[in-house]
Amino acid sequence: MSKRVNAVPKFKSEAAERRFREAHDSAELVAWSKAECVTFPELKPTTRSILLRLPSHLPERIKAAANARDVPYQSLIKVWLEEKVKS
Repeated sequence: MSKRVNAVPKFKSEAAERRFREAHDSAELVAWSKAECVTFPELKPTTRSILLRLPSHLPERIKAAANARDVPYQSLIKVWLEEKVKS
C-alpha cells in the first residue's frame, strides 16, 4: 500500500518556505518507498587525511610558528606544503 504524496506548494518568500518545511514531515512530500539508492563514483572528497611521522621537536616548532601567526598549525602546514609544491 503506497501512501499519498502531497505536492509542495509555491512560496512567496524564503521565510514562508522555511515555516512550511519546519511544520511538515518530508514523508508527506516524497514517495520514499519509490526512492532508489544512488552512488556518485566520480565524487571525491575535497580533503584527505594522512598520517605523517615527524621528529618529536618538529610539531612543537610548527605549533610555535602557527601561534606567532595566530593560525591553526594544521592550516599553516597546508599553506607551507602548497607553497613548496608550487615552487
